[in-house]
Amino acid sequence: MRLSDGWRAAGALFNEPPKSPWGGKSGNGDDAGKPAGDGARNPWAFPPEGRRPKHGATSTLDELLRRARSGGGGGGSPFGGASGGRLWAIGIALLVAIWIVFTSFHSISPQERGVVTFFGRYAGTLEPGIRMTLPAPFNSVQTEDVQNIRSETFPEGNGENLMLTGDQNVIDLAYSVRWNIDNLQDYVFQIRDPEETVRATAESAMREVVSSVTLDQALGAGRTLIEARVQERIQQLLDDYDAGVRIQGVAISKADPPAQVNDDFKAVSAAQQQAQADLNNARAYAQQVIARAQGEAAQFDKMYEQYRLAPEVTRRRMYYETMEQVLAKSNKTIVEAPGVTPYLPLPEARKSLPEPTTPAPAVQGEANR
Repeated sequence: MRLSDGWRAAGALFNEPPKSPWGGKSGNGDDAGKPAGDGARNPWAFPPEGRRPKHGATSTLDELLRRARSGGGGGGSPFGGASGGRLWAIGIALLVAIWIVFTSFHSISPQERGVVTFFGRYAGTLEPGIRMTLPAPFNSVQTEDVQNIRSETFPEGNGENLMLTGDQNVIDLAYSVRWNIDNLQDYVFQIRDPEETVRATAESAMREVVSSVTLDQALGAGRTLIEARVQERIQQLLDDYDAGVRIQGVAISKADPPAQVNDDFKAVSAAQQQAQADLNNARAYAQQVIARAQGEAAQFDKMYEQYRLAPEVTRRRMYYETMEQVLAKSNKTIVEAPGVTPYLPLPEARKSLPEPTTPAPAVQGEANR
């Protein structure tokens, strides 16, 4: 073969003995570098016969490359022939096999789904597992995580997010929106930038809802209602776009006045809360007074009913009850005919008597005496 001839020529070239530049004896014993009738020549001067033609490894390598490109003439190219054709066929077959394996088989994770396109047109959805399609560029597969809950935060960073409420007040609102993919086909084909679309829709819906509530509702107990209305509005807009997105929830993390007036607003809020507390206390006291008056009026109505049924008995009873209440707090004297008998307050007299003293025991010596 031409390849073996070329290597044989290269071996002969590199096995040639070197020549000394000083004109000494070469490897075969000839004085090749010594001019006739003179001693050692100058190694830096040209030889008497002039410049030598360039031969050696460079010309031999050029010859080999020229033969390989042209087919060689006679012996054939080193890569030609039947064996060369088989090598080319095996290489092409390996490339085709690798191309088919890496573009036709797809591993889909349990939380993922794959969208198959045939020259850019939707051709189906791949479920989890090892799936096979036509090789590229006939079929292309785009995988997306459909179970991952994505979150969009407003605002990005630590900046302000000012909004106008329905009562012409300004509020700094921070919130987040959670969403995931509901319809992968719509998500891939219906909107160009799904994440940016969700952000723009969420911000628009929040501003729309906040503009319909008061500042007190946005700062206080109205947050839950605002979150529910914003979630419903975002979902409605995305469904109109056929975005293939499901909104999982909206959460308001901060609702404050602007930073420039936040301290003054807190002072006003504290004063309002104190005023509300005083008003609540006054209302509670009023309710107690009203309840007591209503109880007394009801009792009087009952007594009047009894008095109307038996006036004399009821009048005497009322007299006795009144005198009992009056005399219970004063000293009393009972007068009986024909003389006066003072009333002896035994409980009071008992209290005024001195306590009895216990005599000391007698001394043992006196007892014996």
